[in-house]
This record gives sequence, structure tokens and C-alpha cells, in this order.
Amino acid sequence: MTRTLDQRSLNRATLERQSLLTRAAMTTPEALTRVGGLQAQTAQTWYVGLWSRVAGYRAEETSARLAAGDIVRMALMRSTLHLVTAADAGWLRPLVEPVIVRATAGAFGRDLAGVDRDELTATARAALAGGALTCSELGRALAIRWPGRDPQALGNAARAWLPLVQVPPRGLWRRSGKAAHLPLDQWPGTTGAESGTVDTLVRRYLAAFGPATVADCQQWSGLTRLAEVTDRLRPELVTFRDEQGRELFDLPDAPRPGPGVPAPVRFLYDFDNLLLSHADRTRVVDVDYTTHGFGGGNTEQPRSVLVDGFVAATWRGAAGREGATLTVRPFRRLSPRERDEITAEGAALLAFLNRGAHEVTIRD
Repeated sequence: MTRTLDQRSLNRATLERQSLLTRAAMTTPEALTRVGGLQAQTAQTWYVGLWSRVAGYRAEETSARLAAGDIVRMALMRSTLHLVTAADAGWLRPLVEPVIVRATAGAFGRDLAGVDRDELTATARAALAGGALTCSELGRALAIRWPGRDPQALGNAARAWLPLVQVPPRGLWRRSGKAAHLPLDQWPGTTGAESGTVDTLVRRYLAAFGPATVADCQQWSGLTRLAEVTDRLRPELVTFRDEQGRELFDLPDAPRPGPGVPAPVRFLYDFDNLLLSHADRTRVVDVDYTTHGFGGGNTEQPRSVLVDGFVAATWRGAAGREGATLTVRPFRRLSPRERDEITAEGAALLAFLNRGAHEVTIRD
């Protein structure tokens, strides 16, 4: 008989694999491999994701690796910017390219009708040979060859049809720069990158986010027809059911802590993987964000706080001349112990993000 995993069991398994039950002593590349990469379309907030997962985390180490090319930021899963190792970028990008191409065609298909893909990518490479360009700059350069076409469409087509890395200084710790790009195969860390298949992708997903359904893996990757893959891999996987009767797949030796394992308070960044990598997010989110001012006309992505493993609050940080403040807004009544844990973890986060005085406030 197939074992049923309840919500808390799924919660603890996922938190353990995301290094959110206990911070692990690991390098940035090791962390990115373990957690399946980090969604990183913002230039800085994803550093919080690593801080919450890595013991003794030093942002300077991550920044140095990004500058050296050991890790990269580029469009991958769901056609969104992710931070991954350069080696993983080399095999992941071809697998998720159909997702990126499909998203681009949906937004710019009419503007790109009749544009030859091979010619555009060759022209884009020639333009980038002179140095990194933003999507807008690249689009304007391509419009010289295709006058009358929308430069924005041309630039996005180049991003879809040609694997591009968003280069530093953008993304470096406490630095800024324009969102400029170069081809992935020109990036130093991709030399000798490993190859991988969609089977590799599914295994890597389960290692980072399992146990999970086929729909969960498709939500994370943006790919479709992954049931064919899990059926092929079934002999080497284990299966469970969730409380709704859905089939869950997992790696046999993956950790699955019991539902009673304590889960400490953790602060998540605005696009944290934990919140975006399952079709059914109830294993970590049991609240409706829209009832708390998010969604609708508000495009802000919430920054969440985990209490006992589940989203229980949102947070905002601010820095000024007098110091930094962090404001937490709970979704429910917190116990005195929970408030103390949030205050302590929030103070540690502020010390990581800012220099000088800081204050944590919980506003009920």
C-alpha cells in the first residue's frame, strides 16, 4: 500500500532539502546545486535566500564567484532569471529553451514573423563581440539589420534564441550596474560544462523540492509532458500519496524528516524558490496573500517569514541615516516565543544587510 504524506511531512521534507531547517556549511556553488538554483531577477534580494540557508554565510564569497564566472545569472526555469553554477547553466539552458522561446513568441510573435532565427543569432553575436549590451541596446543594434521591426521584440528574440548571461557588476554584493548580457559560451566558468538530459533535470528537481507531483515539477521548470519522464524513471524512484490522493515522486535516499521536527523562523526574499516551485504551495503557504494587500493592482512580491515551517508574516526592510529597520506584519496571532524568535532572526538579518544601528518591529 502506498504511504500517504501529510502536509507537515511534505513541509519538513522540502525545508530540509532547501536547507531551511538547519543552515548548512557549504560554498555558494554547493548551495545552488542543493537548492536547484535561486530565482534571481532582482539584483540583490536573492542574497537573503543564501543567508537563510548557508551557515556562516559571506556575501563577498558569492559576489567574487559571480565576478569570476563560477556562477551565473541568466534566463532559465519559467523563462525567469536564475542564479546557478556555470556548469549547470551549460546543460540546463538547452533543456528549458522551449519554455523561453514559447514565452517570447507569446509576447512578440507578430513582431518577429519572418525573422530568420539563425541570421538573428549570428547578428546578435556580432553585436555582442564588441562588449556586453542591455536587451534594449542589443535590440537597437539588431534593428539596423531589420529596420521597421520593434527593437524590443528583436532584443528579446536574441535573449530567447541565444543563451545570454547577465554580466557583473550587476548582481555583485552592494554594487550596481546595467542589465547587460554576453553569450553563455563566452563566459569563463562554462568551459567543460557537463551535459544533462530531462531525466537529470527531474532528478535534480526532486532532490531540491521533493516529494512532488508531476505538476509540481512542470510548474518549477515550465516544461510539459514530464509524466513521460517520471514513468520512465519510476523503477528508480519511490512514490507516495498526498492527502488529496495525488501521486508524489521522490528519490529513494532523499531526506524526509518527520512532521514533528522543529522548524526555526526563517526570512525569505521576494522571489524565494520555496514559494514558487510547486503547483500546490500549501506545503509552505496556508494563507491567502491577496487578503493582506498583495495581488490585484499591487505588483509587489511579498517577502515572507516562516514560523513553524509555514508562511506566517511578511517583512520589509528600510535603511536611513539613523540606521536600519525591519517591519514584520503577521498573518495570525503570534505566541511570545514566536515573537522572540522573529525578533532575534530579524535582528541577525538586519546586521547582515546593513551596517550600524537597527531595529525590528512586529506590527499586529
